[in-house]
Amino acid sequence: MSVDELRWKNLYKEGELTPFLQPLEDWHVPLIITQLKAESDYDNRVQQVEEFNRTHKWKKRGISLIPTKFGLSFATALHLNQAGALVHIYHDGSVLLAHGGTEMGQGLYTKMCQIAAQELCCPLDSIFTSETSSNTVANTPPTAASSSSDLNGMAIQHACQQLNARLEPYRLKYGADAPLKTLAHAAYFDRVNLTANGFYKMPTIGYKWGNYVDPLPMYSYFTQGAAISEVELDVLTGAHTVLRTDIKMDVGRSINPAIDYGQIEGAFVQGQGLFTIEESLWQKNGELFTRGPGTYKIPGFADIPQVFNAGLLKGVKWANLRTIQSSKGIGEPPLFLGATVLFALREAVKAARETFAVDAQGMGVVQLDSPATAEKLRVAIGDWIVRWAKVEAKEGEKGFFVEAMA
Repeated sequence: MSVDELRWKNLYKEGELTPFLQPLEDWHVPLIITQLKAESDYDNRVQQVEEFNRTHKWKKRGISLIPTKFGLSFATALHLNQAGALVHIYHDGSVLLAHGGTEMGQGLYTKMCQIAAQELCCPLDSIFTSETSSNTVANTPPTAASSSSDLNGMAIQHACQQLNARLEPYRLKYGADAPLKTLAHAAYFDRVNLTANGFYKMPTIGYKWGNYVDPLPMYSYFTQGAAISEVELDVLTGAHTVLRTDIKMDVGRSINPAIDYGQIEGAFVQGQGLFTIEESLWQKNGELFTRGPGTYKIPGFADIPQVFNAGLLKGVKWANLRTIQSSKGIGEPPLFLGATVLFALREAVKAARETFAVDAQGMGVVQLDSPATAEKLRVAIGDWIVRWAKVEAKEGEKGFFVEAMA
């Protein structure tokens, strides 16, 4: 039985329970896998990889399909699942946002401005964001766990709803299409408060370890996805190339697809580095050896898949998704999909071992630890060149480095 068939037989089904007794709702992983396999021509490519490996001795290819589900919330710290926001409307129609999220290039500020613009029915270019500071929004949670859009977006929505309620009489007076500047100016002269404090706490969650009788959910929902990666391995050197990667993610109703596509691609490449390149080594005195670009390698331009396709799941309903604009967190969930490169490399190593009849010679099973560096890949092949080059440690001899093992 192929590993793909084994995984398919063991996939969760809608409504089944996780080990922490949370029923799966809006479960789309089987649909994602089916669509991704069809769009990437996966079954034919598996046969092409097998044919390539039969006809090439010093180059081997591997292909792997891996799904993922990522629970969203601060699962072990309930108190962190809260957020505040402060929204000011000025009488010239401009809007200033303050919330607890930190912008670090992930597009959080852009999404928060979009939410405010849609809630207040005003142009995006009239929304401004002040830098995150505890003198405007206190007791903010960490910008982490891919939950910042969910938490801060709902807090901003709550503040905007209060402001909309105060502006409602002016919308009735001036018309639903009246610009925010007109409404705010009239409200200002009527001495209406145009500042609102929003707050949100994630509902329904509250799992407690050890409670196995009707427990509360650990996560608010699951971001889901799958990826397929195809690699080519140089048997002589252990170097590899990622020929193609296809990713499909369920991100709900995306607030900003352009940002989400960037998050998906960036997280995947980070995961690719984690599983194949970024090796940490320590010297015997405990000093970190791989502490600079000369010794610690991160993905570069040449490491990015030569064909890189990312897509969002569309045309489905999220009946149980209670998030801001029915969106989902997307920062961290795709990172694990970088493991498709690791498992594709493992398939390539297995093909090389079959070519050299390594397993038939009693060399044992394939052991390929992450990160699968060129050195580890070359040694894992275990052919006659590796055996000739093997040096046995003499009594009292130890390795120069200490490697962190998971």
